[in-house]
This record gives sequence, structure tokens and C-alpha cells, in this order.
Amino acid sequence: MTELLAIHPDNPQERNLDKVVDCLRRGGLIIYATDTVYGLGCDLYNPKAIQKLCKIKGIDPKKLHLSFICYDLSDLSKYARNVSNAVFKVMKKALPGPYTFILEASPEVPKIMDNRKKQVGIRVPAHNVPRAIVHRLGNPILTTSVKQNDDLMEYLTDPYDICDVYEGLVDIVIDSGIGGHVPSTVVSGLDGSFEVFRQGLGDFSQFVEYV
Repeated sequence: MTELLAIHPDNPQERNLDKVVDCLRRGGLIIYATDTVYGLGCDLYNPKAIQKLCKIKGIDPKKLHLSFICYDLSDLSKYARNVSNAVFKVMKKALPGPYTFILEASPEVPKIMDNRKKQVGIRVPAHNVPRAIVHRLGNPILTTSVKQNDDLMEYLTDPYDICDVYEGLVDIVIDSGIGGHVPSTVVSGLDGSFEVFRQGLGDFSQFVEYV
């Protein structure tokens, strides 16, 4: 049975955060609000949880696009490499915020995922709940949107509706209020330069002057 758990977006209750972190450590799946859309996630270091997440999304784990929710950029070098000073400088300006940065994956990533993807997406959302969760967990969570693989389907924004759709598939749906319906802007920071792969929430052009 899926639990609908209320966590305040501005002042997350510590007891409920601990409950979510315990769930993740036991291999559970959670759905949580971000500064863009609601996300589906699991502990980055739990292979069985990753397999469950991929089953829900209907994709091969080896074809999963890897995006991590991080608390900040302090552990960036653990998951990404060859990040130029210019790219790092812009990331510090843009994050926390509604951006996913595509970077070259470090050797650590294939070890975690059994996945030969050479790129990784890094997210530091401007939302207290997911950042508090990963901070307490001690490592990032693997994240994907709650949107199914159907371009015509809109993002679910109401946690009650999300709970109905994902009943029995995930362990906890966090209710932090109505979510957004515009995803993050995806920016490639490969090769020391920038390219917007997907325009979502946020105007990345404001940061170009810092390059």
C-alpha cells in the first residue's frame, strides 16, 4: 500500500524526513515535489530499487537516462569528471534551480548502475524537501519524472492524483502541495561549452555572461 505523506515545502518535518530516508535505505521508491515537476526516485546505491524504478517506467536499466538529485555541488567530482572551470562557475550561479546539467560521468557511475552510460544529469532543485532528503540520506537519489513515456500525457501535479496512479507501485508519495507542470531545462555542459537540450522552466541565457 502506498502512503501519502505530508511534508511541508518550506519547513520539512524532521520525523517525516527520517521516515522517507528509512524507506529509501530499505530499497523503497518515493515520489516527491521539486521546483519543477514531481519526481520518482530511489537510493542511488540500491540496485534492486533501481530495477523496480525501471520496471515502473517500462525501460531497460541499461537505457535509463541517469539523473541525480544532489544536495549541492560538493560531491560533483564523485559523479562527474572533466568539468571545466567555466561550466562549474555557471552551475554555481544556476543551482539550486530548475536546471539539469548533462556532464561526463565519472568511473564511479558505471560501478553504481551497471550501466555504461557515459553521461550523467545533475540536479540541485530549489526545493527544501528533496534537498533535505538527500542530505539526510548521505548520497544522491536517482530521479526521473512521474510522466510516463507518452509525449501527449501531461505531468501529474496533484499528489492525491499521483497517489491514485502509483498506488502499490511506490512506497511513499510525498504531499508538498500542487506541483508544477513544466520540467527542468536540460543543459549540456560537455566539452566545456553549453547547449540547451530541452527548454523547460528557467531562462538559462541569463547565465551565459558568466562563461
